[in-house]
Amino acid sequence: MNKQITLNDAVAKVKNGMTIMVGGFLTSGGPNTIMDSLAESGVNNLTLICNDAAFQDKGLGKLIANRQVKKLITSYIGSNPAAIDFMNSSELEVEFSPQGTLAERIRAAGAGLGGVLTPTGLGTSVENGKEIIKIDGKSFILERPLKADISFIGASISDELGNLYYKGTTKNFNPLMAMAAEIVIVEAEEMVKTGAIAPENVHTPAILVDFILTK
Repeated sequence: MNKQITLNDAVAKVKNGMTIMVGGFLTSGGPNTIMDSLAESGVNNLTLICNDAAFQDKGLGKLIANRQVKKLITSYIGSNPAAIDFMNSSELEVEFSPQGTLAERIRAAGAGLGGVLTPTGLGTSVENGKEIIKIDGKSFILERPLKADISFIGASISDELGNLYYKGTTKNFNPLMAMAAEIVIVEAEEMVKTGAIAPENVHTPAILVDFILTK
């Protein structure tokens, strides 16, 4: 199966109202070329799951600045003034999830788990509206899994089948998000022949990847 996809076709898969995950950490390791095109596409009413709101003029931050996002599930928005302004004016719904909890909620979806129990956020607004469960006399918040219609992730190297390698800290949320969506589209810095990536260096196996965009 040929998994290679054009930029236009990758962007066209996003429809109004979808939930998308976007990998990266302040755009490092993120699918930034796809995000640039998505910001020009006019698609809107999106729910966006990501580590952070990136920057107002870069990466997924452009979607927020363009008012294409209705809800943001993230751990940090301080680098994007547009996200802060829209949240304060109630134009953007923001669900804050502590970074470790956010990662675990995404992992839980990929692993088929019913949720994650964590004490992080107890006594803060993070616990609002969530079930509190006691185990051995200790309280935990039940955090529900996070899943998306499409995950857009970045990779340093992809082989022709979609086995992925992430260099250094560009790994961040990408492997988890590759497990937690109906469709996974990777933007790879480099494409190599199948077998060129040593098996022990495959961070995301090809079975999780539906489409590959190479720069």
